[in-house]
Amino acid sequence: MGNKNTVYLTQEGLDDLKKELDELINVRRPENIQAIKEARSLGDLSENAEYDAARNEQAQIEARIKQLEKMLENVSIISEVDTDKVGIGNTVSIKYVDDDEEDQYKIVGSQEADPFESKISNESPIAQALFNHKVGDVVTVNSPNGNYEVEIIEIK
Repeated sequence: MGNKNTVYLTQEGLDDLKKELDELINVRRPENIQAIKEARSLGDLSENAEYDAARNEQAQIEARIKQLEKMLENVSIISEVDTDKVGIGNTVSIKYVDDDEEDQYKIVGSQEADPFESKISNESPIAQALFNHKVGDVVTVNSPNGNYEVEIIEIK
């Protein structure tokens, strides 16, 4: 699957990144430049907290813009989702073999992972264990807290 710089995103995730980049370039950057100008006009820069804060914010904005641009250069859209076996973009229902509890996860690229929305990174131990397996397969998840087994109930 792609090189290690590849960023896997759903269309929704890609739209969110583009929106953030647009906001940084067209809103935050001009506001920041204005803040730097105003702080500079106050005179002595050696003891000017507003100037220092504005320069720090500028560094953060520029770093995030670079990061987003690099991610967008290496983006791979998750579109056609195969439901025969687990891959990026699938929503997988699993059952923990040892306690019969069930869970459902959507496997997304690491940039979109959000445990509160049950979106797990394709690089996570559970996603790695599930990849290329089919409904009914029991797989072992190698987690930092020890290994456990899950059964794949459904792939969407």
